[in-house]
Amino acid sequence: MKKYLIPIGVLAGIIIIAAIIIAPRYNTLVNLDEEVNQQEAGIDTQLQRRNDLIPNLVSTVEGYASHEQEIFTEVAEARSQVAGANTVEEMSEANDQMNSALSRLLAVAEAYPDLQASEQFTGLRDELAGAENRIAVARQDYNTAVGEYNRNTRTFPGNMIAELFGFADKPYFEADESANEVPSVDFNSDDDDS
Repeated sequence: MKKYLIPIGVLAGIIIIAAIIIAPRYNTLVNLDEEVNQQEAGIDTQLQRRNDLIPNLVSTVEGYASHEQEIFTEVAEARSQVAGANTVEEMSEANDQMNSALSRLLAVAEAYPDLQASEQFTGLRDELAGAENRIAVARQDYNTAVGEYNRNTRTFPGNMIAELFGFADKPYFEADESANEVPSVDFNSDDDDS
């Protein structure tokens, strides 16, 4: 009977040691995963906040520049994509398209001095700038959380625990290459006689 106690004791010891090593790492990965999810929700909240400002901004600009329908359509489509984004990659892509559309809209607005002097437009533009700043901070916070999470899923012994329990790397919220391009706006319409 004593022959069986030694292997059972060794096996119990291995299980206890494994639990002591695995449990804290597992809990760390769970906490980091939740932090990433929370930061992703923060980006989503800020994108939605900006999305809610856009109809008022478009309406204000449209009142002065009604013939710029292509830009208004582009903004509406980008807004729809932001609202329908479900993953970080989709949010990032939709955000890039929205930034491009808003850049074009604001560039068009610069051609209308009366619009630039409008209190409603300047107030909305300032709110939009604030929203963009909050989005940038939310993206930075998310990427910091992803970096910490990914480091823990890729370093030893976290990588073994991550593999065992299915913790996969998370994607960073990155700007698209086209986000660095300056949008072109043509103020010379075919309707002008000059």
